[in-house]
Amino acid sequence: MKKVFIILMILLLTGCAGLLGSPEKTSGTITLATTTSTEDSGLLDFILPKFTEDTGWEVRVISVGTGAAIQLGRDGEADVLLVHARAEEDRFVDEGYAQKRYDVMYNDFVVVGPFSGYIEHNNDVYSTFFAIFEQNLTFVSRGDNSGTHMRELEIWDVLSLIPENKESYLSVGQGMGETLGMAVELQAYTLVDRATWLSFPNVGDLVIVCEIHPDLRNPYGLLKVSSTLVPEGAQMFIDWMISSQGQELIASFGVEEFGQPLFFPEA
Repeated sequence: MKKVFIILMILLLTGCAGLLGSPEKTSGTITLATTTSTEDSGLLDFILPKFTEDTGWEVRVISVGTGAAIQLGRDGEADVLLVHARAEEDRFVDEGYAQKRYDVMYNDFVVVGPFSGYIEHNNDVYSTFFAIFEQNLTFVSRGDNSGTHMRELEIWDVLSLIPENKESYLSVGQGMGETLGMAVELQAYTLVDRATWLSFPNVGDLVIVCEIHPDLRNPYGLLKVSSTLVPEGAQMFIDWMISSQGQELIASFGVEEFGQPLFFPEA
């Protein structure tokens, strides 16, 4: 009789546990879809180990262009996005794939090219692009629907120019590091985020020819994908990135090596 009572109690407690649900998961792995610039610059290698140490959550990184990263979010293949194409990010939220966009950091784009005298250093990105077009100077475009590529196309659009019709315009469909490497090899012009430019191991004879224009500002946003199966981990990553600790780490990245931060906190 006693054994029957014990068995009944075990079944009762097991059933109650099932009704209450399993304990909330406090560690595991999240998938971060992000731009090549955050990886090429070394930022992720700098901050992710600290996030894992603080929270216990591991981060699997998929580094692609912003357009591809956003598509991964739509397809449910990522838990968090860290991207830099504001119009596309807002559309992602409007379509219900995320509830909110979080400001996290920014840097800026620069136009780089050979030290040739064809284009003098200036702060007008539109006159710079116009000169590249008019003089048939070789321009290497990422051509990958990334945030950098989208910004480049916006500049051409403002100028009502169609560079794709020129032989001097090379659309390569590559990440930022590979694109910059091709520009170095070809002694060509390209649009690159400053973080990748500063951290690139060999820029050859290329120099900055245009910088510090308002339309070269490059903000990054965080988005928790609505379909994530690990919402607690995804939110923890966002909360950690926009916390004072995460923001201080972003602000410090690059200062020791380059004498200036590669990204600026914006949470």
